[in-house]
Amino acid sequence: MIASWEQSSRKKEKSNVKSLLTETYAEAALSVTITTLTDVLAFFIGTWTAFPSVRSFCLYTGTAFVFCYVYTMTFFGAILVLNHKREQGNRHWLTCMRVDVGKDQAENSCLYNACCIGSCSRQPSQPEGEHPMSVFFKKYYGPFVTNKWIKLLIVLLYGAYLGGSVYGCTQIREGIDLRNLANDDSYIIPYYDDNDKYFSAYGPRVMVVITEGVDYWNESVRLGIESCAQNLENISYVDKNHSESWLQAYTELAKKTELININSKTDFLNNLTILFRILPSFEWDIDKTQDEIEASRFFIQTVNVTSAVDEKNLLNQLREAAKQCSIPLKVYHPAFIYYDQYLVIVQNTVQNVVVAAGAMLVVSLLLIPNPLCCLWVTFAIASVIVGVAGFMTFWDVNLDSISMINLVICIGFSVDFSAHISYAFVTSGESSANKRAIEALSLLGYPVLQGAVSTILGVVVLAAANTYIFRTFFKIMFLVILFGALHGLVFIPVFLTLFGNFDMKKMKDKNNKHNREGKASEKPGKKNNRKIKT
Repeated sequence: MIASWEQSSRKKEKSNVKSLLTETYAEAALSVTITTLTDVLAFFIGTWTAFPSVRSFCLYTGTAFVFCYVYTMTFFGAILVLNHKREQGNRHWLTCMRVDVGKDQAENSCLYNACCIGSCSRQPSQPEGEHPMSVFFKKYYGPFVTNKWIKLLIVLLYGAYLGGSVYGCTQIREGIDLRNLANDDSYIIPYYDDNDKYFSAYGPRVMVVITEGVDYWNESVRLGIESCAQNLENISYVDKNHSESWLQAYTELAKKTELININSKTDFLNNLTILFRILPSFEWDIDKTQDEIEASRFFIQTVNVTSAVDEKNLLNQLREAAKQCSIPLKVYHPAFIYYDQYLVIVQNTVQNVVVAAGAMLVVSLLLIPNPLCCLWVTFAIASVIVGVAGFMTFWDVNLDSISMINLVICIGFSVDFSAHISYAFVTSGESSANKRAIEALSLLGYPVLQGAVSTILGVVVLAAANTYIFRTFFKIMFLVILFGALHGLVFIPVFLTLFGNFDMKKMKDKNNKHNREGKASEKPGKKNNRKIKT
């Protein structure tokens, strides 16, 4: 918006506020609408995920983008107009008080121009000069990247980037380390370190819950429970020597003591006090009323659970064994809330990325008047996502619900840079693809660079945070902005000059054909006119 306003003010000697704002919105509104709509779509698509935390984040952020767009299209335009009137009235930027100086003093005072006019390079009531960075992109950077040898180098550079990204994607690690949920100085971290050091062979101690009231005094029911317990203990991740069951202990006690009868309901319930007297801890494993046992539990010990793959396999095997049991069972451990992520994290991530990229393509086709450039915008989105996912591996970031939130951000932010540059390329009136790319970079290169740098500066403070969540947010945002800006300023301009030129040639051929047909139709007319004159 600011870049379009400055360009409009440079074009018009007499600054008519209404025409300036009209031209500003004509230049900027569509590209802002494209990026906002794609951002909002990306985040609202993220609400389809199975993770409540990701749904909440995406809903909040998507709504925030809607409000940002409304403010940009209304409030920010009014601010531009008011600031323009302030400059025209020679008013100070901070106090808004009029500063009365002589013409010679205004021309020679850089401080006055900076505080009241906004630039040291122009005088009051004169249009603003071209920004030095715009001049840099137009005269130096644009011609540099459109050089044929530099294009070849950039294509090779992109091949290396894509190869490294794809390799990183194949090495990506799933799962969240529970240490990362606490601050770096929390006692939780040395606890888990010691646990890994001394008890790494042991996994979680899983609770097996009989969720409904059953006839424990019925021998066939007890045999069914014992069969279910054996099926769970036969899993490769379970050590049956460390299982703990109140029912098994009660049965063995009844065998040793003839006074205890467990085949009668009344005796079974009344004699439980003997078991609790010998093994008091078992009292916590039974939910008992006067004449019923509504639920109970026993424990199995898992072993050799050392990776996210092991945790995922353990959860699947335990649940499958519990599902096949004739007794209503449920397996549970507090860590299962994290293991559940591994079952759907890859599927949900791929689903969100593919659906969002498809939505971006549809929106781009509707709003950008060039199908080839729409494809390049969608290509940029996919390329940035692959790059971020791949380089996450090299930066020790696992694929979990935290990084998944940031990948949804990646979908939204990655479209911004490439969409602006592509739209400027398409709408350029220059004759060749190289000149179109240079004009697009001169108009939007500096705003894109400014947006990227300001965003990185905004999140760089999180790099020093003592919490994994914030550091992960910084790492992925840094990768998103870096690769997004790299695509917008380097890769996309070069690819547009290589492949975007085809459409332009077709348009030229069509125009030339139309012109030839027009000239051919004029020739007979001229001859006829000459005949009539003679």
